[in-house]
Amino acid sequence: MTDSKSEILQGTLDLMVLKTLAAMGPLHGYGIARRIEQISEEALRLNQGTIYASLVRLQQKGWIKGAWGASENNRKAKFYSLTRSGKKQLSAESENWERIASVIGRVLQLEERG
Repeated sequence: MTDSKSEILQGTLDLMVLKTLAAMGPLHGYGIARRIEQISEEALRLNQGTIYASLVRLQQKGWIKGAWGASENNRKAKFYSLTRSGKKQLSAESENWERIASVIGRVLQLEERG
């Protein structure tokens, strides 16, 4: 990878947010963003606007729900968790991503004509 931070492919942030919540349990937006950055080994950087736009989209679709609570530093924060339909969507999106990644992998294995 280059020194610049990677751009997130359209639609993949929602999948990463769903997977993070499935793996970690309820988290606030900042915690979700930091966890994705950690997993990416800092290759991805998520600003507040990006992560919160995803959270709003996912809530509107009914795939996550939010509840107010206290963060680690005792501040009021909205914690998000996966809904039943969110778990189903995560499964479907994961399968679709695996198919797409497999196809891209096969295309990249093509030998170049010399």
